[in-house]
Amino acid sequence: MIENQWYVILESKELTGKRPLRTKRLNQQLVLWRDETGSVCCLSDRCCHRGASLGCGKLINGMLSCPFHGFLFDKSGSVKLIPANGLKGRVPETMKVRAYATYEAYGLIWVWWGEDEKRTKEPFFFQELASFSYSSFRDSWKVHYSRAIENQLDVVHLPFVHGNTIGRGDKTVVNGPVVTLENELLTFYVQNVKDDGETIPLRAEEIVDYQKLFHLQFHFPNIWQNFISDKIRAFAAFVPVDEENSIIYIRYYQRMVSIPLLRELFNYLGKISSIIILRQDKRVVETQRPLKSEYKMNEQLVPGDRPIITYRKHRQFLMDNNKEK
Repeated sequence: MIENQWYVILESKELTGKRPLRTKRLNQQLVLWRDETGSVCCLSDRCCHRGASLGCGKLINGMLSCPFHGFLFDKSGSVKLIPANGLKGRVPETMKVRAYATYEAYGLIWVWWGEDEKRTKEPFFFQELASFSYSSFRDSWKVHYSRAIENQLDVVHLPFVHGNTIGRGDKTVVNGPVVTLENELLTFYVQNVKDDGETIPLRAEEIVDYQKLFHLQFHFPNIWQNFISDKIRAFAAFVPVDEENSIIYIRYYQRMVSIPLLRELFNYLGKISSIIILRQDKRVVETQRPLKSEYKMNEQLVPGDRPIITYRKHRQFLMDNNKEK
């Protein structure tokens, strides 16, 4: 994973205020809960006393009680009470577990993965989506999250993987893509056309008014949106679980229909369509080897892979710059 980044790890609805949630994210076992104000708390899921899972514990006045010996942890990861030592017993300042800063907005939960002194105020989000309604679902993939991301940057695969959905028309020739990268936001513009036997793909520098073409955006480290139209967008968060597994949160956003019941029906149908398309991708991507993508690897790429090349190069730059461990 790239250090010193905000990562989407959950949807807000997955974390109730009733009990702690034990989950694996960012190759770490974490425990999350809501304190008495509803704020999200996140700690390493391993008690500093005897190594038990804190996620199996219970909430007491907004703090987390270890299920093994009742040690009480606050949101900073510090032990506030050792029951065996009594209510007035001293707790060593060194008795604590790692805490992670969290941020919650737009129905999503982020955690800061890195050094506290480098933490930014809040994570990036495609804020224009706040004016859309949406439906969502999650899907588990048996690949590193980098592979899942690259699939959504791949403009060459559409007529082959999605021949009966978004790849209809047998448009196999790829003009471009034109790729821009600014402040961790990767945008690419592309035009797929049918091969008439004579068409030569346009190079990126040959495309005039590329901003008018179909385009998608990816923001490091793990969120993406597809500009289907002015009123319809697809959003995804590619969540790292470990080196061989990831979770994709997909949202179908729209602002075409606002009447309550019709809106829910329209959103539901959009979600079903998104599931069908994503599962077409999943069937192929889970066969890729290795499971994890790298900047330099044994693959022979083509001009249409420019978004993937840009992603790999910048991801490597960020990892090197942040001294990934």
